[in-house]
Amino acid sequence: MATSKNSSKKRGVRGGLVAAALLVAASSAAQAETPLSTYQDKNGNILVRKLTCAQLAAAPQDDADALALWYSGWYNGHLKLHVANIHKLREGIHEVVAYCQANPATMVTDAIETYLKK
Repeated sequence: MATSKNSSKKRGVRGGLVAAALLVAASSAAQAETPLSTYQDKNGNILVRKLTCAQLAAAPQDDADALALWYSGWYNGHLKLHVANIHKLREGIHEVVAYCQANPATMVTDAIETYLKK
């Protein structure tokens, strides 16, 4: 059982890495900005499981920051973790950004899951 708990902690720390990586990916986008509100339904909700790496990268920085915080909270809440390791956060940024840049059609949640499985 301890292995499962350690695995969950590792995944939680990596979830925080993903949020930071999304911020960097969005800020380095060279394309025209498209507000995330473009993808809202009639109630103002965004289906986060349908958002692609390219869509997030094209979002204005404020939108990307807000969604990155949401993703981080979502993953850490799911894993019942309440920690952040800044050093590991910085280490993981490059991997997620590189993955999203190489796979712009990939859903953001799939990119995150791919990273977390490593």
